[in-house]
Amino acid sequence: MKFTFCHNNFNVTNLEKSLEFYDKVLGLKEIKRIAAEDGSYIIVYLGDGINNHKLELTWLRDWDREYNLGDNEFHLALRVDNFEGAHKMHEELGCICFENKDMGIYFISDPDNYWIEILPINY
Repeated sequence: MKFTFCHNNFNVTNLEKSLEFYDKVLGLKEIKRIAAEDGSYIIVYLGDGINNHKLELTWLRDWDREYNLGDNEFHLALRVDNFEGAHKMHEELGCICFENKDMGIYFISDPDNYWIEILPINY
């Protein structure tokens, strides 16, 4: 028996704002969309065009508050081939929420405050 990674899910309060963020900030593109016939939910899968692993964004029509992320200790991590360039772009966009310069990593936060770890390619 062998298990393989498929996707991670983040629930979002504003799907269009989140799609714009993930495209602009990380270059993730929509690859699949599922919408309920009654409009109660939309699920969008994003990919990087390289790996099979996806980020699933779920929007729920009747959700009326921010998501409680607790201490936000869980996160998604992405490697980038131009760490300095990515850091500069994320700094200019104002989405860096935490840096650990000793480890050579940093985190950005999305519109719903999910944290995304950015790693150099050789990390």
